[in-house]
Amino acid sequence: MAAAAAPAPEAWPELELAERERRRELLLTGPGLEQRVRAAGGRLPPRLFTLPLLHYLEVSGCGSLREPGPGLAQGLPQLHSLVLRRNALGPGLSPELGPLPALRVLDLSGNVLEALPPGQGLGPAEPPGLPQLQSLNLSGNRLRELPADLARCAPRLQTLNLTGNRLDAFPAELFRPGALPLLSELAAADNCLRELSPDIAHLASLKTLDLSNNQLSEVPAELADCPKLKEVNFRGNKLTDRRLEKMVHGCQTKSILEYLRSGGRGGGRGKGRADGQDKDEARRRRRDRRRRESGEGEEDEEDTTRRLLLRVLHVSENPAPLTVQVSPTVKDVRPFIVGAVVRGMDLQPGNALRRFLTSQTKLHEDICEKRTAATIATHDLRAVRGPLLYTTRPPQDLKIVPLGRKEVKAKDLVRQLQLEAEEHRKQKKRQNVSGLHRYLHLLDGKESYPCLVDADGDVISFPPITNSEKTKIKKTTSDLFLEVTSATSLQTCKEIMDALVLKMAEINKYTLENKEDGSLSDPEADVVSGQPPGPNASPSAEKAGSTPLVVEQVRVLDEDGHLKVVYPSKTDLGLTAPHVTVIR
Repeated sequence: MAAAAAPAPEAWPELELAERERRRELLLTGPGLEQRVRAAGGRLPPRLFTLPLLHYLEVSGCGSLREPGPGLAQGLPQLHSLVLRRNALGPGLSPELGPLPALRVLDLSGNVLEALPPGQGLGPAEPPGLPQLQSLNLSGNRLRELPADLARCAPRLQTLNLTGNRLDAFPAELFRPGALPLLSELAAADNCLRELSPDIAHLASLKTLDLSNNQLSEVPAELADCPKLKEVNFRGNKLTDRRLEKMVHGCQTKSILEYLRSGGRGGGRGKGRADGQDKDEARRRRRDRRRRESGEGEEDEEDTTRRLLLRVLHVSENPAPLTVQVSPTVKDVRPFIVGAVVRGMDLQPGNALRRFLTSQTKLHEDICEKRTAATIATHDLRAVRGPLLYTTRPPQDLKIVPLGRKEVKAKDLVRQLQLEAEEHRKQKKRQNVSGLHRYLHLLDGKESYPCLVDADGDVISFPPITNSEKTKIKKTTSDLFLEVTSATSLQTCKEIMDALVLKMAEINKYTLENKEDGSLSDPEADVVSGQPPGPNASPSAEKAGSTPLVVEQVRVLDEDGHLKVVYPSKTDLGLTAPHVTVIR
């Protein structure tokens, strides 16, 4: 329910409603929040900490919120997700947040935190204050150092985002053996890091490491000993090894790690061996290219069938590229959007369409963090009329034909969903709700809602709630327009789009290799979909079931027509999985 400014600053109708309805999710935002928090001394109201059933709490965009206030840990023992982004928390946290024994997601991004010392930090180290924490986002603060006891406070941490701070080093305790056995993603781009300890090799589960735009001069060879490392980013540093400097801008992670493993670091150790490997690799690529051009290489057909092929179509190669123009009004609502066109999906056979829709739901649950980090929308490209406009509209002015429903205004749709949720709670006699009802809290306090509008003036997407029936995906859909929107970051949009495209490639390959009952013959499928066989699909590729999906670039422009982002760019779809080949 929208957070409206109350006549009395101390009035908190959202809390009364949450208590009365025994809600498990609560979002506080909107223009009336500033004044009420200021009246509460820059803290959250004590009454908030008398809602012990809360699992999800978000307070965002409040410049007068300087500290959470005492009582949070004692009053919210079941809290799973705590989102306090884009406030004014800092320079420390007094009192400290923990212990929060059930907390899994903590987002403190976009505040003014400078340090998190004991007593003014995340929680105690002994016993661990955040024993179940999996995701910690401290990006966009002013941190000069990390707490030395971070690993002991949150020993089950899987994702750590430190981007955009002032760190010049990691604490040694972070990389001690067994300290963070589950950490798979570490992002610390845009800091002041001067060195990386060889002990980083003790992060046995590390898969993604982003240390771009720092002041590193060397990369330790021991980094190559991280057994699961699949993606690294060292762009924008001051590496003294010129060869490595070139590699981090143009080579895949595998090549970089091989170079480090062979001794390349700046001292020349193993350089001859690395040069030889690079030359062999270049000769192999030239040989493979000649064989593809001459139609040879059928003996490698078995290897080809095991690979996922993605072909990127550049804007310059596309006679009619799709564009999305962004209105400045989305800045304070849901500012980030990325789009892409994917051609060549086969959703006709058996359960192919169901698998595709199920995979989208799973992405929403996992990587999208139940749509709090981002929302995916997929459209039948044939029904999309560009150029598109990403903008906002007041709830009473936004009209859409939601999936499976009649045309309705956004305010009425939200009200319908709220009533359905209440009825669901009464029937099931429990507090949890399912379907679209789970995402209503993401609109709380919003005076206008984000939407994607086509050239006909029709709203085809209302994130994070629903798409339009107009562009609904069907079994006959072969070409799709994809969008990912987020209130968090552009990088989040890109990472989720990468995951979506990869999942689509996996589904398409499975469908091609496991033809199910109910599929149409190839000529019938072409007639129904209205698409002739792809011009880039070679007969041998079709025979092998490895016809590549084509991913067309979509440009996102500002109101003046200047480029904001294009996807996929050269740095996107940097898929390091050995079974994926991206043809650019």
